[in-house]
Amino acid sequence: MTTLYYAVGACSLAPHIVLEWTGAPYEAVRVQYGSRELVAINPAGAVPTLREDDGWLLTQAGAILEYLSHKHPEAGLTGGDSLRARAEAHRWSAFFTSDVHASFWPIFMPYRYTTDGSEAARQAVVEAGHKLVAKQFGILDRHLEGREYILDGGRSVIDAYSFPMIRWAMRLLPGGLKDFPNVQALHDRIAADPAVQTVLAREAAD
Repeated sequence: MTTLYYAVGACSLAPHIVLEWTGAPYEAVRVQYGSRELVAINPAGAVPTLREDDGWLLTQAGAILEYLSHKHPEAGLTGGDSLRARAEAHRWSAFFTSDVHASFWPIFMPYRYTTDGSEAARQAVVEAGHKLVAKQFGILDRHLEGREYILDGGRSVIDAYSFPMIRWAMRLLPGGLKDFPNVQALHDRIAADPAVQTVLAREAAD
């Protein structure tokens, strides 16, 4: 059986949702970043980590999501099978990995971005992070105009990838998503899905 190691509040929420969407059996195991249990499985001590029943391990959210979408084609989560559809899926996966996720790091860990230990310096880094996040969500919001989902092929693993980061923005941006109505609509559409509600309830209960 496929096993997903996840941490609450992390981007591992995305493959957790996708596994539920597939309808295939899986086990979800909550771990702590850097814990002895997790390091024994993944030396990087990071989530998500996926393990198949033959012991094969896969890390990195984007890679896991692509793998699951092709492992379970019956779930229809690839966003399309044409050459350009696959390229669009790669494009948006890279966007969330390299642009959106990375833009949160100054907010999560401002001490990494300044040698000045003062509170004023820390706050300046956080505010710069807010601007970075808002820039990326502006790009996403404009793309979503007139769309229900990110890819033309309908609901996909890319929408699941966006979901934890949208939740971060709701919590961490000073104005939440008020300037990004299309992103808010995507969030609400995903959050209303029964499978997503199941996963959120499971993670909240752990």
